[in-house]
Amino acid sequence: MERTVVKNGSVCPRCGQTYTARPAMARDNSGPICPDCGTREALESIGVSVEEQESILDIIHRHQA
Repeated sequence: MERTVVKNGSVCPRCGQTYTARPAMARDNSGPICPDCGTREALESIGVSVEEQESILDIIHRHQA
């Protein structure tokens, strides 16, 4: 997986989202991914459902603003 760098950040190869925060490393060592995809991978690895993952990400985003 190749990381695309744009003027104001990078584009996640998993979800296509542009991000400016520090990237996460994909669990399969394919390269950097956005923080949200990194969080999703970590939560999935412990059996958290997709719905709960999205709920957790919503909470994270609300508290980062």
